[in-house]
Amino acid sequence: MTQLTQTPSSLSDTSSLTCGELLVQWLEYYGVETVFGIPGVHTVDLYRGLPNTNIRHVTPRHEQGAGFMADGYYRASGKIGVCFIITGPGMTNIMTAMAQALADSIPMLVISSVNKVKDTGSGEGHLHELHDQQGVISKVALTSKTVWQPESLPKVIAEAFALFNGARPGPVHIQLPIDVITADASHVAKPPKLNAVANSLSLPQVTRPLPNPAQLDSIVETLKTAKNPVILYGGGCVDVDHDAQRLAELIDAPTFLTINAKGLLPPGHPLSLGSNQSLDAGRAVITEADWILAIGTELGETDYDVFFNGEFKINGTLVRIDCDAQQLQRPFRANIAVLSDAQMAISGLCSRLEGQTFDHQALSRVNEAKQAILKDVTTDFAGQNALLKLIRDEVEDVIFVGDSTQPVYSGNLGLEALATRKWFNSSTGFGTLGYGLPAAIGAMVGSNLPVISLMGDGGIQFTIAELICAAELELPLIVLLWNNQGYGEIRRYMEEGGLPLIGVNIKTPNFEPLAAGFGAGYRRITDKQQLLDALKTDTKGKQPIIYEIDEADDFLKEMAKTVTYFS
Repeated sequence: MTQLTQTPSSLSDTSSLTCGELLVQWLEYYGVETVFGIPGVHTVDLYRGLPNTNIRHVTPRHEQGAGFMADGYYRASGKIGVCFIITGPGMTNIMTAMAQALADSIPMLVISSVNKVKDTGSGEGHLHELHDQQGVISKVALTSKTVWQPESLPKVIAEAFALFNGARPGPVHIQLPIDVITADASHVAKPPKLNAVANSLSLPQVTRPLPNPAQLDSIVETLKTAKNPVILYGGGCVDVDHDAQRLAELIDAPTFLTINAKGLLPPGHPLSLGSNQSLDAGRAVITEADWILAIGTELGETDYDVFFNGEFKINGTLVRIDCDAQQLQRPFRANIAVLSDAQMAISGLCSRLEGQTFDHQALSRVNEAKQAILKDVTTDFAGQNALLKLIRDEVEDVIFVGDSTQPVYSGNLGLEALATRKWFNSSTGFGTLGYGLPAAIGAMVGSNLPVISLMGDGGIQFTIAELICAAELELPLIVLLWNNQGYGEIRRYMEEGGLPLIGVNIKTPNFEPLAAGFGAGYRRITDKQQLLDALKTDTKGKQPIIYEIDEADDFLKEMAKTVTYFS
């Protein structure tokens, strides 16, 4: 019991600077603006130096929520999200969020405590002790490092940011024994004092590799003999500028965008087939292509085979550009594999193709595929996309952050984003339920833009406690709650497979009093105009609000009649 009631050991420490205080100074130096964390007896000394920085602290209600917030924070803003996490259970709680970030190449810095140096790995039953915390966490991180003495802190943090900026990103874990956190670090290197002008020039510059010029020349040569090329842009291109659109136009190629690349080409662009590469008509365009350029995409199942039938195939010459050397040859072997930053490779190709003319009949191929896709549109699919498009066009700069729920699946295929970083969700990669609410909070903290959290009535029960965090922060977050009375998508899957409906028809809460209990508003949306009027008011408010929509509502069927695709 004395462990639980002990005071922070550094209260009696007479040193002028502890390792924990130095750590937050280095975080600020690297541009960290926000930390998501839940203070605990092992981490309180990480907080000692925060008031002396400009770093903001956000308190989620669960460590998994902290990880999802850091994830959404980066996806919406491009800024690194940092988490302060307690030893043991805090780290096992955040592992799911780290695995989601690892699957989707999202940088995240998770800083945790671990037992004292002499106790780490002892197996003696100390508070929060894991047999091998670093070993456990290393399976869901790019790397996991322990700071055994204050002197190594600057180097370990520098390594983390080098990974974020110079390689395929993902979560990084740094752990400090609790007696190292409170140790004297007054003799350890301090970050340079930077002003706003000098900051960008003085920070260590680590960048991803530049393309091999000879390989870019080779790509252009192979393109000269292609008859029907195709471009596949992935999430690795999220920050590529207008050159991505220019490259598609120079090559004259039908272009697909993965879910995390939505917005790279504007809605209605004549060469864009959106994110429909898993549909038969879109898939046929790729299968029939004799030359495929895939940039910043792992060519994974959750983008190219979302119906899990195993029929996605590449038959033509495959050219791949990626910052991850291993990914260049999986799951398809590339004929030309270029290890490079996406922006630099695309810019290099554009400069080589300027002045050359190709006529690959791309417009006719795209229009033919679009017509085939439209033939298979169902009323439910159309209604959900009409709903999403209405919000997209009504709320300026809106960001959609989704869970695994039916409108997200429909929007992944049918909705066009107005810009990158405006549509993302957990159905890609790891596919976590409960992601959409805390990630939306992180997105709103990072961007200061309107955010719509797309949640199902089943998925929201995983993380609904985070609603009070949004209320605490006075965020006018809109939670569009899709109610299909349980785990509707899994229920349909079981019905189609002739399986017994066990565990899917769960009891759905009464969300109106539940929202009130968490300090949030509530509306039952049953009409298009009601939705429009509510959005104008609620996106400018100071509290989160749940918009509950029943999947069987008639107004969705009416909206389905008016939706326009590929725009």
